[in-house]
Amino acid sequence: MSIITLLMLAAFSIACTPPTNGQTGSKSGAKTVTIYSTATRKATPMNRIQKTDDEWRKELSDEEYRIARKKGTERAFTGKYWDHHDEGIYLCRCCGTELFPSGTKYESGSGWPSFYDPVAKTNVELHEDNSLMMERTEVLCARCGAHLGHVFDDGPKPTGLRYCINSASLDFKKK
Repeated sequence: MSIITLLMLAAFSIACTPPTNGQTGSKSGAKTVTIYSTATRKATPMNRIQKTDDEWRKELSDEEYRIARKKGTERAFTGKYWDHHDEGIYLCRCCGTELFPSGTKYESGSGWPSFYDPVAKTNVELHEDNSLMMERTEVLCARCGAHLGHVFDDGPKPTGLRYCINSASLDFKKK
């Protein structure tokens, strides 16, 4: 084999090796993440939450587990927050991380809760999602890796983004 072929095989092998920290979808496999809190108005380093599937199953309903932990989705116009208008903060159902302020929620007509901006960019992670033969950007909770939904570039000003989020991945803390 030529040296070029060996180098190409080595590069392919490294690129295709999954992360070894047990937390799929996390940025660079870091064990901590910086999470912003509206209560303290500070960003604080926190440990990533890592649990087994059995632990998540005990804490979540079947529907919440299917959506938040297995990257499912709920049917449009069926989630508890798609037509919700109280003031407060939408939290990650799995770990309680603050995700979206109610002031950024808007009626997109999609049937899912839609937001144009998160509490802080560090509280969510974005990952390429090419499943179902579509190019999309998946939105995950930065602290626990819960699947929240997807973000699209057809939202309102000022960001032009539409974070299309599953109600089953959310909790709500009223103001």
